[in-house]
Amino acid sequence: MAGRTVRVQGFPAELPPDRAADKLTIHFLRSRNGGGDIAEVRVLPGSPPCALITFEAPEVAQRILKVKNHVLAIGRTRYPLEVTLHAAELSPDEVLRGHGSPSCSHTDSVPGRQLKKGDLTVSFHLNYTEIHCHSYSNEDFFSVL
Repeated sequence: MAGRTVRVQGFPAELPPDRAADKLTIHFLRSRNGGGDIAEVRVLPGSPPCALITFEAPEVAQRILKVKNHVLAIGRTRYPLEVTLHAAELSPDEVLRGHGSPSCSHTDSVPGRQLKKGDLTVSFHLNYTEIHCHSYSNEDFFSVL
């Protein structure tokens, strides 16, 4: 899925996930929005909610990212969308620091050696089949297996 998936935020939180997926699918299928064939739409919970949209071809994701203003119209209300490339991989020497839902938080990638005790909130992009995270509050480290 590398290079084919975008992360979308800005749609209303009160919209049921299946309806949000339908509305986003229609928006990102349209050629006038830079869209094209979609392989998968996953709406993830959180505050704010977000969606991961995977296109059949990486070229479509690149076109979507070049469009400056994506606006989702639902009834008479228009919602400006924030669309970014979904980064699924990390350097082995980096962790994510942030808050929110696992795949949709605003995060900063920092070298693991620079983290201090009590300074860590870990957020993972859960695209892997199995992740184990061990954190010890009385220790100066954590491990990800």
